[in-house]
Amino acid sequence: MNESLAYGAPGAALRDRTHTLFGQTMGYVAVTTGFFALGAYLGRNLSEGWAFVWFIVAFACLIGMNFAVRRSTGLSVVLLLVVGTALGLAMAPLLTYYAATNPQALWQAGGATALFIAGFGAAGYATRRDLSGLARVCFWALVALIIFGIVLIFVHIPHGSLIYSVLGLVIFAGLVMFDFQRLRRTKDIQAAPLLAASIFLDALNVFLFFLRIFARNN
Repeated sequence: MNESLAYGAPGAALRDRTHTLFGQTMGYVAVTTGFFALGAYLGRNLSEGWAFVWFIVAFACLIGMNFAVRRSTGLSVVLLLVVGTALGLAMAPLLTYYAATNPQALWQAGGATALFIAGFGAAGYATRRDLSGLARVCFWALVALIIFGIVLIFVHIPHGSLIYSVLGLVIFAGLVMFDFQRLRRTKDIQAAPLLAASIFLDALNVFLFFLRIFARNN
């Protein structure tokens, strides 16, 4: 009996650490989403030129997080919140446009995104199959999708925008599953800000794909 307790204690500690990491990561995602909303509100009158500047700021902070996460958890959290705010400022002109012309599409995209992340996130968290191979495929598929998006700027393809959005959702379904599996498998609490950044970016991209679909339908 003592031996079973001895073996059980590390397992219980591991489960507690996993639950702590999950709660902390999802808490960071929620707070980052709040800062994103704040940035979108503050930047509602910004021009599109400023939006490009804030995209660069967000990208720079994401790079900085990779260096800061091992040195200071506090700094990485601050950078994460700056990422959320900067992306909100960058997306403000687009969101303001839809809020004025098609607010229903915003609500529909938000609800669909929540269901999408919850469904595929739960599937990824629960699966025991290693999804790292799927993540590599999704990464290169995302590169191809970006190239396809550039082509759409110059070449008219029937239903090209819809095809682009549906393919994007398929790709991010795999990435969401992989990121939530990483969340379950990671044991380092310090990784929470980086995991939160990855999940937040997944959700933001999924939201934008749904927004294109619902705005097209409306």
